[in-house]
Amino acid sequence: MWIADHWKDYEVLDTSCGEKLERWGKYILLRPDPQVIWSTPKNAKEWHKLNGHYHRSSKGGGEWEFFGLPKEWSIRYGALTFRLKPFSFKHTGLFPEQAVNWDWFSDIIRRAVASRTGLSDKKEGRPVKILNLFAYTGGATLAAASCGASVTHVDASKGMVTWARENAAASGLADAPIRWLVDDCVKFVEREIRRGNTYDGIIMDPPSYGRGPKGEIWKIEEGLYPFLELATQLLGQDALFFLINSYTTGLQPAVLTYMLNTTVVKKMGGTAVSSEIGLPVRESGLILPCGASGRWSR
Repeated sequence: MWIADHWKDYEVLDTSCGEKLERWGKYILLRPDPQVIWSTPKNAKEWHKLNGHYHRSSKGGGEWEFFGLPKEWSIRYGALTFRLKPFSFKHTGLFPEQAVNWDWFSDIIRRAVASRTGLSDKKEGRPVKILNLFAYTGGATLAAASCGASVTHVDASKGMVTWARENAAASGLADAPIRWLVDDCVKFVEREIRRGNTYDGIIMDPPSYGRGPKGEIWKIEEGLYPFLELATQLLGQDALFFLINSYTTGLQPAVLTYMLNTTVVKKMGGTAVSSEIGLPVRESGLILPCGASGRWSR
C-alpha cells in the first residue's frame, strides 16, 4: 500500500462505527467513511472536541453540524496551501491521501526539470507539460506546477476550477504556467488529439458518476476504458508518467494495472503498477484504505 504519511497539518486520529475522526489544521471533523465497518473503542479525547460532524441521512446525502468551525480555513502540505470549506456530500475540498501520489510524480518532474536546467548529470532537458483531468480543486495541479511543470487543469465544474485558482494564489502560484479550463474532459481530450498536442504526464481522477458543463453524462464503468485509450494518445514520445485514481468499488488495483498494461504500456513500454492508497490512523497505528491508484512510468 502507498501511504500518505508526510502530513503535518492533517491526520486521521481514529476510526470507528462507520466514521473517521480527523484533524484538519487545528479543527476536528467527524465524517462518514464506508471502509470503517468496525466498532472499536473511541478512546481518543478528540471524539468529544468536534468542530464539525457530517451526519449521513438514511435517505441519501446528509448534512453538516458545526461547533465553532469557520466557513473557510487553510492547511499546508510542504510549500502548498489549500483552502478548505465543508460542502455537500461530506467533502472539504481536499483528498489528503493523494499526497502520496503528489510526492511520486513530483520527484519525476523535478528530475526532468533539473535535466533541462543543467542541474543533473544529463546533458539536455526539455519543458515538462502535464495534463490534469477531472482536476477538482487542484491538489495535483499545484504539486506539479510547484516543481516547474506547465499544467493544463481541466474540470467540468466552474466552481471547482475557481477554487483551484484560489489554492494556486494561496500557494504563491498565481503566475505559474497553469491553463485553467472548464470543460468536459472527454471532449477536451478528443479535441487535443485532433490538434496533435501531446503531454509528458497525465493525471486523471475520474468520478464514479458525473455531468459535464453541458449536461454530458459520465459513468465510470462505461467510460473509463475508452477514455483511457483516448488519453493514451496524448502521451508524447518521451512521456514521463501516467496516473489514474479510483474511489469506485470494483476498480481494484489489479483492474487498474490491467487497463494500464493494455493501453499505456502497449503503446509506450515502461511499467505499470497499482496499489491501494491509505492514511495512517494515530490511535491504532494501522492504515485506513482510501481507494486505489495506478501508475505508469518508464
